[in-house]
Parts: sequence; structure tokens; C-alpha cells
Amino acid sequence: MMKKAVWILAAVIAFSSTFSVNAADIPLESAPMGATPESIQITQNLMGHILDEVQDGLGYAEARAKSNNILFNAVINQQTCGYGFGILSAIANNAIFAYRDMYLRPDFYIQAEETVKTLIADIVQEVENGTTDYDTAVKQSKARIYQSFNPSFHYDEQMTVDSCYRDVPPIDNVYFNRARKLLQNARSRAEQNIINQ
Repeated sequence: MMKKAVWILAAVIAFSSTFSVNAADIPLESAPMGATPESIQITQNLMGHILDEVQDGLGYAEARAKSNNILFNAVINQQTCGYGFGILSAIANNAIFAYRDMYLRPDFYIQAEETVKTLIADIVQEVENGTTDYDTAVKQSKARIYQSFNPSFHYDEQMTVDSCYRDVPPIDNVYFNRARKLLQNARSRAEQNIINQ
């Protein structure tokens, strides 16, 4: 029991020593599908300060190298509550890419979010009302975004075909990223409404 208490105290001290109060948050829409809130928070605590540097112009490769070094050492020193380098580095690398891309193309992100907001407004409202679950809404949003670029595209049919033979319209990932952001915000509002009732 004493060893467990010491380990938990050491983990808390390690996290607090690497945590930057003003560090940029990991955008949840960039997190891999297998990431848990805990793994995202651990990654945030360890490398969030690097996202600030990316916002100020630090390049992707340099930021990724710094982040990977921090995460690798944290895993080796057992400071990650059992999460491995694979998932933590994927969370970090996706966040770095998102911040770097937003740094390079801020106007495109604004335009894409406005486009997607109009395109999936009813789906966002359904998530906020609780009539559609998040996973279903993501699928519906993807289908709608694809069809906005190619009206003859049938999402369900193409997703059953072997990935080598899919005929998917070439669309910038930012549209899907913005859709996830809008849907996650709607889900958070729905959860808050339930708590307030």
C-alpha cells in the first residue's frame, strides 16, 4: 500500500513539474480515435508547452522531435500511468500537425469551419439535442462533406469496398477536422444540459 501511495505521489509530482499553466491545449478533434481523455491529459501535461512554440512558428519536425524525446523519457521513467509511447506520440504528433497547419493556413481553417458549420448544422443540432449520438453524427458528417464535393458519392457503398478500390473524392482533411470540432462542442453542450437539469 505504501509503495502505491509513493508511486502515485511521484506521478503527481512528475506531472506537475512538467505542466505549463499557459500551455496550449491539445485540440480534441486532432486526437486519434483510440485516445482516452486520460491519455490526452497526460500528453498535454508532458508536452503542451511545445504547442505554444508551434503557435509561435516552431517547425513540425523540430516540435515532433522535442515532443517524442519528452514522451519517450516519460514512458521509460514510468510517468505515464501505463500509457505507451505509441498512443502518446500519436496524440502529440497530431496536435503538433494541427497547430502547425493552423499557423500556416489560418484563413483556410476559418473558411472551412464556416462551410462545414452550414453543411452539417442539422446534425450538430441533433447531437446537441441528444437525438443522435456522436459516432453516428461523425459518419453522417463525413458522408455529407464527401457528397458536397461529389453529389454521386455514396459513403456506405464506398466504405464496404476494399480500400484499394474506393473512389473517394479528394478533400482536405481540415473539413473533417472542423466537423469533429463542431460535433464535440455540441456533445459537450448536450452533456452540460443534462448536468444542469
